[in-house]
Amino acid sequence: MFYLTEQFFSIQGEGKYAGVPSYFLRTGGCNLACPGFGATYEVDGELRYGCDTYFAVDSAYAKSWIKVEDSEILIRTLKDEFDKIGYKPHMVITGGEPLMYYSDKVFYAVVKWLVEEDVQITFETNGTIEIDFETYPAYKSCIFALSLKLANSGEPEQKRIIPQALKNIQTYAKESFLKFTIDKELVETTAIDEINQIRDILPELEVFCMPVGESRDTIWKNDRAVFEFCMKHNFRYSDRLHIRVFDTTQGV
Repeated sequence: MFYLTEQFFSIQGEGKYAGVPSYFLRTGGCNLACPGFGATYEVDGELRYGCDTYFAVDSAYAKSWIKVEDSEILIRTLKDEFDKIGYKPHMVITGGEPLMYYSDKVFYAVVKWLVEEDVQITFETNGTIEIDFETYPAYKSCIFALSLKLANSGEPEQKRIIPQALKNIQTYAKESFLKFTIDKELVETTAIDEINQIRDILPELEVFCMPVGESRDTIWKNDRAVFEFCMKHNFRYSDRLHIRVFDTTQGV
């Protein structure tokens, strides 16, 4: 059993496959809170801070999450969706943290079916879950966008950087790349040192950097600094197309 917060067809807005038509499954729940990212929201009058997909992270929203207890029901839904679309789009499984469910029987059955259908799958993950690729081999056919968290997330390093989990993904996955969400302040302070520390663990992976922001306004405050940071260090700049177009992270 696992939880979905939403599913929809859209365009991948960030990372290596930005611009690619994609079908999204967003799971509920995360093992990190990332209060430093500064997205603000209210729960029963209380102001909280967190990542820009707080609705898929904070358990206060769990009542609205959909419990998936039967893989065949979700698979039939996906078949119908693909028929409406007219082709099998790239599948993005995001969250929250989707790999919290990697060994769940229902979750894995859906992933295995997608792989058997030759659907290209990207997992958007914080890279802290150590996957057993031998027991669950379908993950060897997947792409992993490693959205590792830096100091600006507000999470302690020992919780957000798990070297063995990262090495396993680099070794066994079909493809993986690094994706960092940074702001102007981090660019001017510790960003390059933190990223290089992670590159010592994963020296072969491409690096994509994108600006912090849950809205157009906050992205605008950080994008130029991140753009110039990528030029200086030979990284790939990633915009956040869905936010530019829709001014939100939900359902797009």
